[in-house]
Amino acid sequence: MTAIPAEMAGAVQAARERVAALHAELPRWELVAWTAGNVSERVPGVAGHDDLLVIKPSGVSYDDLSPAAMVVCALDGALVEGDRSPSSDTAAHAYVYRHMPDVGGVVHTHSTYATAWAARGEEIPCVLTMMGDEFGGPIPVGPFAIIGDDSIGRGIVETLRGRRSPAVLMQNHGPFTIGRDARSAVKAAVLLEEVARTVHISRQLGAPLPIPTELVDRLYDRYQNVYGQR
Repeated sequence: MTAIPAEMAGAVQAARERVAALHAELPRWELVAWTAGNVSERVPGVAGHDDLLVIKPSGVSYDDLSPAAMVVCALDGALVEGDRSPSSDTAAHAYVYRHMPDVGGVVHTHSTYATAWAARGEEIPCVLTMMGDEFGGPIPVGPFAIIGDDSIGRGIVETLRGRRSPAVLMQNHGPFTIGRDARSAVKAAVLLEEVARTVHISRQLGAPLPIPTELVDRLYDRYQNVYGQR
């Protein structure tokens, strides 16, 4: 294990605190069961040192996820600091960070409705203004991949690169979301489950009405560049 550079210690500790707090949002929004799911955040390197990532340890209860319990890894997935094994999805998160330099946070959940769409291998069509706002179009499906190496990460990158969507439904597995930081990725995970549930219910009543692409573009631009506090 390589020690964390002194120049990065403060940033790593702050990331530990953010990531621990954000993990509490997953059960609060009913996005996970038992110990499933994970949140990570990139810690940018300084003074010639490489980026790191902070993520939850594998198989640990959400009630026990304090800042001290978080583990720190290099972007090849190697453990840098922590006394527990990293999440089994660490290789996927690390691959995303290596290949998508603008991504600062990654989240994986097994939220019920989004995972149901993933089990069918079906993208969620853009039929809600909320989807235009947050996702800029439909929620795409990524390829089937086995947990344990960076296959899932490759599928995430291949599917999301060049798209506006911060969410992908990995076939037969579940959703992954990305963001400029971990909080943004958690927000995307929460909104993904909301739209997955709503579109599913809509389809029980009839055929949802698609939103024309030009209107999706306008929704996305307004939400990303005008909405909220600047």
